[in-house]
Amino acid sequence: MESNAPPTIEQFYKYCSERKLVGVKCRKCRTLLVPPRNVCPHCYSSGFDWIQLSGRGKLLTYTIIHAPPAQFQAMAPYAVGIAKLEEGVQLPGMIKSARLEDIKIGMDLVVDFETATPKVWPQWPRYYFKQP
Repeated sequence: MESNAPPTIEQFYKYCSERKLVGVKCRKCRTLLVPPRNVCPHCYSSGFDWIQLSGRGKLLTYTIIHAPPAQFQAMAPYAVGIAKLEEGVQLPGMIKSARLEDIKIGMDLVVDFETATPKVWPQWPRYYFKQP
């Protein structure tokens, strides 16, 4: 992992294309930021190190989308949730590979990746949650 790569969303998704879930850790106060930002919201430092995350966590909350935007119509209904990762950060994402009726608060989740479809928005590699 390039430690000198800028803490940008573009770099975050570049790592996703390599099937890596990453964040940046502030060199000054050690705050972990996922997705990355170029200024720490706690100490206003701009010095960061990229770290690879485990991709494992527990579901904190979720919702079922029945009326999605046009680009996600074919997927409806689908679930979107927020997981608390082992490293302590909270990350939103789609929940796949679980029957909607089986999704429960507190369930274990892992991050997986899919490649972008060239003619479908968004056009960057995506992460999502699934059951381990």
